[in-house]
Amino acid sequence: MSVPGIQAEELKKRLDAGENLFLLDVRDENEFEISNIGGHLIPLPELLERVDELDASQEIIALCKMGTRSARAVQLLNKAGFTHVRSLTGGIHAWSDRVDPTIRKY
Repeated sequence: MSVPGIQAEELKKRLDAGENLFLLDVRDENEFEISNIGGHLIPLPELLERVDELDASQEIIALCKMGTRSARAVQLLNKAGFTHVRSLTGGIHAWSDRVDPTIRKY
């Protein structure tokens, strides 16, 4: 099952324009400490028990290292009733490759 995605360049453009996007980082805490782009950290295994930290009316962009866990997060949130959720295609590695090379890859 494919999930709605957003390319790193489009996300950067929308963030620069000041759009009210919620960046949901679903990686583990140690990964977040290595590199992050300022998202709200909720590791994927904790997502459903912490879903009350999210606003269903806001557009949520889920991200992880390469895009696999964030795609799973989109599926889980869709099942929980969230409709405005997309996955950062290629994850933080795509962000590092195409938007900000100072973001460390691991």
